[in-house]
Amino acid sequence: MSLVVVQRWCLPWLVAVLLVQLHGGGGGAAAAAGKKKVPAIIVFGDSSVDTGNNNFIPTVARSNFWPYGRDYADGLSTGRFSNGRLATDFISESFGLPPSIPAYLDTNCSIDQLASGVSFASASTGLDNATAGILSVITMSEQLGYFEEYTRRLRAAKGAAAAAEIIGEALYIWSIGTNDFIENYYNLPSRRMEYTVGEYEAYLAALAEAAIRRVHALGGRKMDFTGLTPMGCLPAERLGNRADPGECNEQYNAVARTFNARLRALVARLNGELPGLRLVFADTYDLLAAVVAKPADYGFENAVQGCCGTGLFEAGYFCSLSTSMLCGDANKYVFFDAIHPTEKMYKLLADTVINTTLHVFMSD
Repeated sequence: MSLVVVQRWCLPWLVAVLLVQLHGGGGGAAAAAGKKKVPAIIVFGDSSVDTGNNNFIPTVARSNFWPYGRDYADGLSTGRFSNGRLATDFISESFGLPPSIPAYLDTNCSIDQLASGVSFASASTGLDNATAGILSVITMSEQLGYFEEYTRRLRAAKGAAAAAEIIGEALYIWSIGTNDFIENYYNLPSRRMEYTVGEYEAYLAALAEAAIRRVHALGGRKMDFTGLTPMGCLPAERLGNRADPGECNEQYNAVARTFNARLRALVARLNGELPGLRLVFADTYDLLAAVVAKPADYGFENAVQGCCGTGLFEAGYFCSLSTSMLCGDANKYVFFDAIHPTEKMYKLLADTVINTTLHVFMSD
């Protein structure tokens, strides 16, 4: 399929058509019409949930080129940092919604198409605006600004009552925080000079709280804040582990666990303070740690290297320069590049989060 065709379509709707053609079914896109318990999935975060917003801003933090998307519908490089779909795409499909969530900045998508799901996420961003500044990506403040603009567009297109229904019943998902530590705090000196790691965790948790409160003030009620994975076990962090080269950086993993504990406490507190809020914490740490420890138990062969290049440091444009070393079957790998999971791992994460946490929003 040519780029000309890709540019004329809102990608999630093109994907829905392609899935029907490939599998004889439409997944969430072909779900029965009628009022849904969750009418939309609305996403904030980083590259774990960026479905292509960075394609439309001047940054090097992009993945809208081969080999990214090689196993996506018709091999499209959409700007997702993986070989296929992300966890939030699978979550959307599980809720009977389109099988692929569009990027808000994709001007090919109409507000009617964005009404069933949208991602405001930006690869390489963080809760800390300074993290976003490293590679000039979209800050969390800007993502929330786009969301407020989205609510206005919904009201203009759907009317006040229908827009309020979508905003109030939508599921809001946050997946963010890893870059604040591995790109910012441990990589650059300024925040380490200003904060101890514990103080920085508290600072980030306060920013997370502010984001949740702002969405709540705009009408959001059903929310999920996803915890950090064992970031010290990312292939790139193994390579950079000076204390124990090639092994997981246990200092980073310990920080992920303590930050997750702060998020759990925040979730419990806000549920008691904000009227009508149903906020859950999605634990992804334990699953990825278990997969990395015993990949064969989950159908993987390699949890140490990514599929792209050497699998040790390549991500983004470096992957496009290493295609001669691309693995043959990404399903054997936990990671597609040195930082981001494969579609198979994202599907496993989505299934686990749905079964352990998000199922509560399917039955209300």
